[in-house]
Parts: sequence; structure tokens; C-alpha cells
Amino acid sequence: MSLAGDYAQDWALVDVETSGLRPGRDRVLSLAVMTVDRNWREIKRYTTLLDPGVDPGPVHIHGLTPERLRGAPTFDKVASRVAEMLHGRVMVAHNAPFDYDFLAGEFARAAVVMPVQRRLCTLALNRRLVPPTPDLQLTTLVDYYGVTRYQAHDALGDTLMLSGVLRRSLEAASRLGVELPFTVCPPRNTSRYPVSVPKARCPYRNPGKLTSGLVQGMKVAFTGDTELPRLELATRAAAAGLNVMGNVSRHTSVLVAGEPSPGTGKAAKAQAAGVPVIDEPTFLRLLEEVRPGEPA
Repeated sequence: MSLAGDYAQDWALVDVETSGLRPGRDRVLSLAVMTVDRNWREIKRYTTLLDPGVDPGPVHIHGLTPERLRGAPTFDKVASRVAEMLHGRVMVAHNAPFDYDFLAGEFARAAVVMPVQRRLCTLALNRRLVPPTPDLQLTTLVDYYGVTRYQAHDALGDTLMLSGVLRRSLEAASRLGVELPFTVCPPRNTSRYPVSVPKARCPYRNPGKLTSGLVQGMKVAFTGDTELPRLELATRAAAAGLNVMGNVSRHTSVLVAGEPSPGTGKAAKAQAAGVPVIDEPTFLRLLEEVRPGEPA
């Protein structure tokens, strides 16, 4: 099947293995990048282990022991090569915010500009496609789409599986006329608090306050010194179908606080209105599985 329009892009498929789950604290241990053109010809692939300078974390998951990482380059030594592969292409990953944030952190430490202007998440895309699978994990989609399996939690293996899932997902999206969930990636800046959070009409009804998980249409506000820039959090929330608010009221579903006890006006309003308050890592985890909402 030939792809055209938004379904045909120059892609940079990415996977990272990390020492933990928090980009500001944890580091990239290995990465793989594969570039593919709009005719699905592979241009280049690159994979490397990295010396993170920290404990590698959950070795039982990724298998990257200190001994395996010893002698590997630090990220600043490979940053220009990775940047060249990302430049002018749409970055793709499964749960793309995770890989994007970790790469952005490594580029920032290396004082190299990360040249990603748009990204596409195959997890978000398959939420729109709604395949008949028990979950939307990469390996589950690999089996559903009939893609060759490789070793999971291996950067290159995951990238090769991602390539197959992306292609099959794009074919399905093109056939069904599904709009691709591109995310614009603005340049990072030093200001964690934008003058105002961009407001867009939310197409879902507000299902009420947070109980067991996020649902599209929930009204979300942010307060305190968040680790990720506020604009990045707001962009992610809106892309997932949440209604980003600048203030807290009795209609707010959840307040995301960057600190355990931020002591802000929003936090005081949330307490008075019975609005649940969660921390940033919890919000990012819940954001990975936002349930469908009721259209407004």
C-alpha cells in the first residue's frame, strides 16, 4: 500500500533504555536510531551503549550491567551524530514523550540543540486505531500486526519492531482516514512557567474528579516547580484529550503539583474544593493510559 500526505514522511525511529523513569534524574544507557524515508526505504541505523556516569538501575529489565557499559562513550561524544539523524525528520517512538524527554535531557547536558520539531507516538496513534488487543504494549502490537519479533528492552530490537508497527499503523490510519497525533516540539527554554498556558477547546465532557485514572475531558491544572517545563506538561495533557486549565475551581478534576506541599494559591483552592492533588511522576504515569471520554 502506498502512503501519501501526512502518512508519508521522513521518519527517525528512536528507542532508549534508561537507568530509571525520571528524565531529570535518570540517564540514557543505550539508544538506537533508524531513519526511513517516505517510500519506506531505510536510510541509516545507529545504535550504541552509553556511559551514564550513574548506577544503571534495573539491570533485571534491560540487562545493562556496569561491566557492559564500561568503556562506552558518553552522550556528548555521539550527540552530533544522533542530531544529524533526527534533523528534518519526524521523531517516532512508542510512548514518545518518554524517549523524547530523555533525549532532550541528554542533548541539554551535552549543550547540543536537539533538532526535533515534530514527533509521533505509536502508542497514541493506536489509541485512535483501537485494535482488538488486550493492551497497546509494543510487543502486543508486534504480534497483532504480524511484525517480526526481536529482543524486547534492547534498543535496536525495539526500534526494529517499532518500524514494523509504525508502517502497519500508518497503513491502517490511511485506510480508515484517522488523523495522525503529531506533537509539535517547541525549543526548550529556561522558563518553567510560561506567561500563559495555550488554551484550546476540549472536545470531551468533563467526567468529574480524578478517582482511579485519567479520562479524556478531565480538567487539569498545574502548580509548583515541575521538573518538566509547564508548557511541555500542558501540551502533553492536551494531546491526550485533557482540558488544561490555568486556575483551580470546584470543577477541576485534578491538580498536578511539582512539589509534595507546594504551598501555592492553587493548592489551597484545591484543598478547599476537594480537588485531588497528585505529583508530577504520578501524572506522567497516568498520562500513558488515558481512558476515552464522552464527546461534548
